[in-house]
Amino acid sequence: MSLLLSVRPGQGCTVLEVGGELDMTTSPQLREGLQRLVDAGDRQVVVDLAGVGFMDSSGLGALVMMFKALRDLDGRLCLAAVQPAVHSVLTVTSVDRAIQVYDSVQAAEADVPSVDDATGP
Repeated sequence: MSLLLSVRPGQGCTVLEVGGELDMTTSPQLREGLQRLVDAGDRQVVVDLAGVGFMDSSGLGALVMMFKALRDLDGRLCLAAVQPAVHSVLTVTSVDRAIQVYDSVQAAEADVPSVDDATGP
């Protein structure tokens, strides 16, 4: 099974819309899609998981790996519109304490630090 990935510009960020199941077979596609964004210079990434009804540990690992990669570049990866089954995986593993989870993409976009915030006074 393949994963559907769609990239669009957001409000001060890049939104990666994900559709399908995040498992051992598809998580490399997610990691590669996120890596392409990082390589292209994107530093504020919102992963829209509205279309993901299942995620196993490999999907979780891909998200955590790319969260750390962006953090190391002074960037940010957050999750939005997470379905209940996926949210329970994030909660049980405490990943939701490290990676910010928003109810909607709009809420995540509203919380993106502005360029002025990032550079300081």
